Amino acid sequence: MPANLPPQYFDTEKKLKTAKTPEERINILEELLAIVPKHKGTEKLQALLKTKIAKLKSTAQKKPTIAKHGGVFYIDKAGAGQVILIGLPNAGKSMLVKSLTNANPEIGDYPFTTRIPSPAMMPFENIQIQLVDTPPITADYMEYWHAELVKGADGVVVVLDISSPEPASDLEILLSKLREKRIGLIPDSHSTSEEASLFSKSALIVANKYDSVASEENLASVKKILDPELDLIPVSASRGDGLEILRRKIFSLLKVIRVYSKIPGKKADLEDPFTLKIGSSVMSLAKAVHKDFAQKLKYARIWSKNKYQGQKVNRDHTLEDEDIIELHI
Repeated sequence: MPANLPPQYFDTEKKLKTAKTPEERINILEELLAIVPKHKGTEKLQALLKTKIAKLKSTAQKKPTIAKHGGVFYIDKAGAGQVILIGLPNAGKSMLVKSLTNANPEIGDYPFTTRIPSPAMMPFENIQIQLVDTPPITADYMEYWHAELVKGADGVVVVLDISSPEPASDLEILLSKLREKRIGLIPDSHSTSEEASLFSKSALIVANKYDSVASEENLASVKKILDPELDLIPVSASRGDGLEILRRKIFSLLKVIRVYSKIPGKKADLEDPFTLKIGSSVMSLAKAVHKDFAQKLKYARIWSKNKYQGQKVNRDHTLEDEDIIELHI
C-alpha cells in the first residue's frame, strides 16, 4: 500500500537539514509524525520516526546522570560509548577534555582540580562519544569507585604529562595502581588480557603537553616500557596538536560501527546513524530500529562503500561501518 504522503510532509522534512540542536530535530520529527497519514502503508515510516525521536531523547545530547550511592559514583552512559580518562595530578586531563568537547571543566595548575567524575560529549564525525574526566590517581591512593568506573567503561585513555621529569615512572605508577584493582590495559585489537585474573580494558596512552622542550626524549623513555601494541598518541591539548588523530583512536576503542537505516524509495539520513557492536548482523539493526522490524523482517538491501549497491541480503548478514540498510517486512 502506497504511503501517499502530503506535500506538507516533504516541506517539513527539509527543515531537518538546517536543524542545529537535538531539540529542534525532535520537534521537527514529531511534526512529521503528526503529518503522516495513519494507515498500513505508512507503518514502517511511523516506526522509523518514533525510533529516531526516542534515540534523540535518550542520547548523548542530554546531560548524563551522575549519581553517588554508598560512596560509589555511577555515570549513565550516553552517545556511542563511554571512555574514561585517568592520569596523575596535573597530567592535563581536564584541558584535554575541554579541547575535545564543548565542555568547560575547571582547569588549574594545581593538583586535584577535578574532584568528582565529570562527563562531556566529544563529537566525532556524525556521532557523539562520552568522555569522563576523573580525579587524579596517585602512588598512594585510588578510590574504589574509580576502579569501578574504569571497569564499566567501553575504553580507557591514560593521560601522561610528557613534560614530567619521569613520565615513564608516572606510567608505571598508573599501571601498578590499576593492577592492584585487578585491571589490565590491552590494545583495542585484543579481546582479553594475557593474565586471566585481570579485568581487561581496551586502552590507549596519550602523551600530553607534547609541545614541551624534552618531549621527544621523554616519549622515547615511555616507549621502552610500554607494550608496543598499545597506541601511544602524542598531543598538545593546549595547542591542538594531534587531537584529530586522537578522536579517531578513541572511536576505535569503542569497537562499534555506524549503520544507516533507509526507507525504500528515499535517501538515507547520513547524519543519524545507529551504533552497533562490530560483528552485528542485519537482525541486530532491525532490533535497534523497532521491535516490529525484528519480528517481521523478511530481507534487507544493502549499500556499502566498496562492495554492495542495493543487493539483497538475509538477516544474518554481518554489517560493516557506514553500511546503508533498507529493511523489508
